[in-house]
Amino acid sequence: MFINPTPSLLDSLYWITLLAVVVSSASAVLKAGCKHFDLFGVIIIALATGLGGGSLRDMLLNRDVFWIHEQSFFIASMSSAIIIFLTARLMTISQKLFLIPDAAGLATFGIAGTLVALMLDVPWLVASFMGVITGIMGGVFRDVLCNEPPIVFHSPLYATVSWTGSLLFIALINLHIDITFAAIISGLFIFITRLLAIYFNIKLPVFQFKS
Repeated sequence: MFINPTPSLLDSLYWITLLAVVVSSASAVLKAGCKHFDLFGVIIIALATGLGGGSLRDMLLNRDVFWIHEQSFFIASMSSAIIIFLTARLMTISQKLFLIPDAAGLATFGIAGTLVALMLDVPWLVASFMGVITGIMGGVFRDVLCNEPPIVFHSPLYATVSWTGSLLFIALINLHIDITFAAIISGLFIFITRLLAIYFNIKLPVFQFKS
């Protein structure tokens, strides 16, 4: 399934990715807050979170790494980290607040990753998984750097929601729904479903040996 990368579509992809970088980097700072890292440490974790998933996707697709090709993404990630770092020193912010920008990053990166893969004529199922990788791997890098088990492996519906949303995006495009409209619907689906899963603690079955 190939999507023609028209100038308007590439422009939309740029802004979706920029939003994803900003909110994901913000989630990293809020998550790292409990570790009492200094400003440099916070920036490194924010960069790994905001840029990591897309970097892995681009390397797997043999594509120019997006933030090296366009440094505005790097600047946005670093700026987001600094702003949240300074804001947290001026006002009380709950550490659990990171779950909201994390869900937003999961949604926006999931759609952006899928769209990038489709523009490269990647088969639809693999393209949807590229969306998952883009959406979750930044959070994996963040949690590893914070010396914590990645939330994707034990948190309420996470990668499952991302993959479902990516598949929904592809299905809507196949139904000839406008790509922008399809992206909004699918992104909102991922974001809202992830927050509902957290609120109601909806999880997949956990592996355990029969006693």
